Amino acid sequence: MYRVVKIEKIKDEAKGIKTFRFHDSHKVEPGQFYMIWLPGVDEFPMSVSYVHDLKGVTVKKIGKGTEKMHGMKEGDKLWIRGPYGHGFKVEKGKALVVGGGSGMATLAPLIEKLKDYEVIIAARNKEELLFTERFKDVKIATDDGSLGYHGFATELAEIMLEENTYDVIYTCGPEPMMAKMVEIAKKRGIKIQASLERFMKCGIGICDSCSINGYRVCVDGPVFSSPLLFEMDELGKEKRRPSGLKVKI
Repeated sequence: MYRVVKIEKIKDEAKGIKTFRFHDSHKVEPGQFYMIWLPGVDEFPMSVSYVHDLKGVTVKKIGKGTEKMHGMKEGDKLWIRGPYGHGFKVEKGKALVVGGGSGMATLAPLIEKLKDYEVIIAARNKEELLFTERFKDVKIATDDGSLGYHGFATELAEIMLEENTYDVIYTCGPEPMMAKMVEIAKKRGIKIQASLERFMKCGIGICDSCSINGYRVCVDGPVFSSPLLFEMDELGKEKRRPSGLKVKI
């Protein structure tokens, strides 16, 4: 069932990224998502970036639906359903959290629940970095070297893993980055959880448009854990178009 929420606050977070805050009484776990419907425009999934009383979704402008949303104002209304999916599970010990681009929106509520952690926030350049001041113990990586480590998040993660001991890795971001982090975790024998992204039409496991290795991201995920991640040979290699056709990433 859809319900209507009023946009209470809008904040520009980074280049092409905005956070929309609204009241919703439904409990949300870190890693879960809403399906957001803009009548006459589109419906799309959005991870929840704030899970307390004033919920929030952090939206990157990438298509007609998100472009329409970026044009909305405080007081405008959204149609939502959910939350859906399986979120993150907080593991004991020290965590390394690796977020790339808008993937930090998914990881943010999880980080707020962790006690012992370090975070890598990565983006193509400093203008696209997200939530760098929201958390402590943040390391930054940019592809172009405009801020922090000059290189990929995965490269910085390997350096940190050489220098420190971690019990679990959490990651969300571009799929090639997550696939590399899964490879690193498997090689080092570290537990890992990753929030995957696939094209979603229904969000409730009916249409199968979001499948990966026979699992439906919307209901079996979006957060998957090792050792299942270690067995996903489609991760970082294949995805489905809206038509259902498999294509290489």
